[in-house]
Amino acid sequence: MGTKELRTEMVDALSKVSRKLRTLFDGRVREQGLTLARARTLLVLSNQEGLYQKELAEVLEIENATMVRLLDGLERQNFIERRAVKGDRRAKQIVMTHEGREQAELVVKLAEEVRQDLLDTVSDEDIAATVRVLHAMGHSMEKTDRPPLSQVN
Repeated sequence: MGTKELRTEMVDALSKVSRKLRTLFDGRVREQGLTLARARTLLVLSNQEGLYQKELAEVLEIENATMVRLLDGLERQNFIERRAVKGDRRAKQIVMTHEGREQAELVVKLAEEVRQDLLDTVSDEDIAATVRVLHAMGHSMEKTDRPPLSQVN
């Protein structure tokens, strides 16, 4: 197989695995009454509690309007609270409730189970090589400054 075909197969396989991973994880968190987006939010907050709403949207790479709806849902489930910030009426700090922390712990366990299920038969050497390749691809994407095709014309 030539370089072009190998690269095509790699990116296609990566896309397919990424979609399947999202679907698998989404199914697992839905069993707990969450959506994938809410689970991701709880995971981020479990590691960086007290982020401002705007910071959280940036970390999750979503628009502010989407963030508002996402936080509304988490607040209805009593997993988070929005706290006003002194000196800035518009800014909101996001803090997990006790129930939110418990749910985040469950999501962490689910993520660990998914990783175990997916990588149980893959050697550490193959995982390390894959991580190196993914980091190299990420670095290439960061330094590529070409506009999307939709913006070329």
